[in-house]
Parts: sequence; C-alpha cells; structure tokens
Amino acid sequence: MNQRNHSYIGRYNDRSKYPLVDDKLKTKIIAQQHGATTPKLIGVIRNQADVKRVHNMVLNWPGFVIKPAQGSGGKGILVITQHKDGVYTKPSGATIGREDIERHISNALAGLFSLGGKNDVAVIENLIKFDSCFDGFSYEGVPDVRIIVFKGYPVMAMMRCSTAASDGKANLHQGAVGVGIDIATGRAVRAVQFDQPLLNHPDTGKELSTLKVPHWKRLLTLASSAWEMTGLGYMGTDMVLDKEEGPMVLELNARPGLAIQIANGAGLLPRLHHIESLGIARDFPKPEERVIYAAHQFGIFSQTLVD
Repeated sequence: MNQRNHSYIGRYNDRSKYPLVDDKLKTKIIAQQHGATTPKLIGVIRNQADVKRVHNMVLNWPGFVIKPAQGSGGKGILVITQHKDGVYTKPSGATIGREDIERHISNALAGLFSLGGKNDVAVIENLIKFDSCFDGFSYEGVPDVRIIVFKGYPVMAMMRCSTAASDGKANLHQGAVGVGIDIATGRAVRAVQFDQPLLNHPDTGKELSTLKVPHWKRLLTLASSAWEMTGLGYMGTDMVLDKEEGPMVLELNARPGLAIQIANGAGLLPRLHHIESLGIARDFPKPEERVIYAAHQFGIFSQTLVD
C-alpha cells in the first residue's frame, strides 16, 4: 500500500485534479462532457432546509439511490427499490419511513460519510436496472465493474457482486463478492468474499466461474478514456451495465484499493512496471489502441481482445 501511495498515486496523480473524482457531481459532468453515459440525476439537496423536498423529488421515480457527493468506500449510499405512501423499501425488503430518509440526508449534509468529514451535498440518482445476464451473480443489488487504469491502459479488472451481507451494495468491505475478470475476454478468473476464495455466490448458489461480462471492449475503452477525462495517471474506474442504457460510468477513484489483486490472484506491480517501461505511449495514443495492447499483454485466457 505504501508503494501504491508513493510510487503511483503520489507520482502520477496531480492533487489539483482530485476534486474531479472526489466529487460525484463533478465526475458526472466531466463524464458526460466526454460522451460517457451516467445514471440519470434526479436532484441534489444542498442544505438542511431542503431535506424534506426529497419526497416530492422522487415521487415519480419508482427506485432511486441517495449518495453523498464526496462519500468514500461506499459509505452513505442508500438504495431504494420502491416506495409508496411514505414507506421506502430497500433491496433486502426491509422498509424505512420518511423520517429515516430525511435523517440519512441530514447525516450526508453534515459530512458523516464524506472524505475528511467535510460538509457535503446529497445526490439523488435513478436506480440502475442491471442487465439480466447477471441474474444470480448478484443479490438484491447492481453488480459493478472496477478497472484499474494506469497511464490510460486498463491493467486489471474485477466485478463486484452484492450479497445479503453487503445489503445490496457492491462493496467488498461490506461483504460483496469480488470476481477477478480477464482483461482480454471479460471472463471470470477467480472469486473471493472477505478475501477468501469462493466458488459459488453465497446467496444464489450461482457458479461464479461462469461469469462473462458482455460489451467488454466498450467497457474497457470507456475505462481507458478516463485518462483523457481527468488527467489522472493511476485510477479506479467504476462502471455498470444498465439493461436499457448499456455501459455507464458510476464513479472514478484517485485512490483505488488493492483488493482487486486478491480477486484476480495476481499482483498489479508487474503490469504497472510493464506500462512504465513503454515510456511515453506515442504508439498507442487512442483509448481503443491502448485497450488492444493491454489485452495482448495481460490476457490470461487469450491475448486477443474478445467483446
């Protein structure tokens, strides 16, 4: 972790660019400016006086997600799958009331979930409808894809699949399953939960080795283009496959964790050293070209990119 912080995050990420990815609203704006699709924004609550407005704000949206704009590690994300007459249903089936929603937003505004505990804003987004190809791989929540991008090259990937333990959130620390994904083919390499190897999803029994991510080339290219979006040399890109909208950018992270190595059963360092050895990537200036190169170098099941 020290080497990641010093040799990669500290060296390749200009701190002046951190606000672009530390604030989910700013990330959404720059992603859209670069032609990337993001979850639809329902609204933003910026101060305590507006907290009660949330109920009218989501009135015509069957499901929604509340996020602190500067939240970290999945903290403060509240997923609501349906609501009626002031009763809000979470992915687990548990229900909460109007006051619980308001309290959650008030906590977000106060910075309870945010980096450095600073005052924040609450972002309300449309609930993503995940592709049916992932049925059984995730429980009561949307699976997402985390890809580590270094100097514009995708170097390692995993899918994070929610469980009952993670309360429908794709967060490994809270109990989601991490499935390592082959860069070239989008196929599962191995899977872990709480850093321990896993063969089947703990709630659905689905065999995790059968996972294959569709639209893989598009997802890799979208991740690779985050270098142009942000100027950050080392980052984690979090994306989802929406049933109707296709690949979407959820978040970008200037300090991605290292659990992706455990999910893949491989270390990042040899891949990072390889990209560093290229020097200035004059031969691969476009995201699509960098993706093809990465697939050839880091593919496990194949050295040819498979979509």
